[in-house]
Amino acid sequence: MRQRFSRERLSLARLLASTSLVAAVAMGLGGCTAMSKLSDVTGSVGPRAEAAPTDPARAAEVYGERYRANPRDANAALAYGQALRANGQRAQAAAVLEQANIASPGNKPLLAAWGRALADNGNFQQAFDVLSKAHTPDNPDWRILSVQGTVLDQLGRHEEARAYYTSALKIVPGEPSVLSNLGMSYVLTRQLPKAEDVLRQAYANPKADSRVRQNLGLVVGLQGRFAEAETIVKGDLPPDEAAANVAYLKDMLRKDPRSGRNGVPVAQLNRPE
Repeated sequence: MRQRFSRERLSLARLLASTSLVAAVAMGLGGCTAMSKLSDVTGSVGPRAEAAPTDPARAAEVYGERYRANPRDANAALAYGQALRANGQRAQAAAVLEQANIASPGNKPLLAAWGRALADNGNFQQAFDVLSKAHTPDNPDWRILSVQGTVLDQLGRHEEARAYYTSALKIVPGEPSVLSNLGMSYVLTRQLPKAEDVLRQAYANPKADSRVRQNLGLVVGLQGRFAEAETIVKGDLPPDEAAANVAYLKDMLRKDPRSGRNGVPVAQLNRPE
């Protein structure tokens, strides 16, 4: 039994190191979903923004019409790019936001959105370079610092990544989305007890979202404490959600990267939203 647990832990650790982290490599900005981030940009695109569509496909259609009416409108391009990302149209989102940055050079919200879209598409070094221009050392944005950390983790530069998470936490102490990213960074270097400690700090925060719960359960499961991991991911959730979380945990724990069935991205780093 112990040998089987050891094989499962090794298998998942390899998977964590070899598959895409973009979940979130959340986009790790604030631990929000891409759709919720749409509300951050729609306030400036017109009076109809208060009734922003919540369906990703509908949002892409609505903001696409506004963008096509005036492609040089930075706000319209920003909203459209966010909607495309929320709808899973990642390559198109990156293309739209690249053109918007050409039309409006130096626009920091556009740079931030483009950097996140590049990270979505696996262009990690370019994403890092673009995100570095989206804020300044004298006025840093903790959300961008966090996603820069996730990009560096994607590049295998884990110590540098942790420096960015630490900088973000100096601005927002205890922020669960940043702590979650930091914890998963430790997982990538097999520092599981340290990862668990950081993730428990994130989990204790009332603002922690479901990804923090899943991450903590995953790390506990990696250490062979499977019953405890199931208890964590179930928590006080409704039965259907708890069952889905347990199924996800079991699926992650039995994945073998050598089988070629590693399509589920370990996006446990918060997605770059």
